[in-house]
Amino acid sequence: MGEVSVKVKKLRDGAIIPRYQSDGAAGFDFHASIDKPVTMMPGDWLDVPFGIAMEIPLGYELRIRSRSSSVFGHHVVAYHGTIDSDYRGELSVLLHNEGQTLYEINPGDRVAQGVISRVETAVFTEVEELSETERGDGGFGSTGRN
Repeated sequence: MGEVSVKVKKLRDGAIIPRYQSDGAAGFDFHASIDKPVTMMPGDWLDVPFGIAMEIPLGYELRIRSRSSSVFGHHVVAYHGTIDSDYRGELSVLLHNEGQTLYEINPGDRVAQGVISRVETAVFTEVEELSETERGDGGFGSTGRN
């Protein structure tokens, strides 16, 4: 498994530097950097700050994802996003309580996970025609259900 160096700056007192929870983990955890507990009602949306900024190396992106325990255990989903290598602001996650019960977030709780991924830069070329495929211009579901 390769490694890439990522600089992290704390922006708030008590902010927690992300870390992997196991040797085989693809994602590292982000923690809520809030002053007091917050309760999410069913259907609520909440932007939860992490209290940190990161310097993602050129050629990489940071993907913010849900934690499986939040989704399967509580139906709280992190709305996914890509953080580009040139962004230097505070990181946060937009959570949505899709469940039927209250969900409490405490200071320092793990609320999302991040994955660092290599990206390629596309070179776009305008053409008159594209190559033919069996699918062609068929839309969503055009290749069948199975």
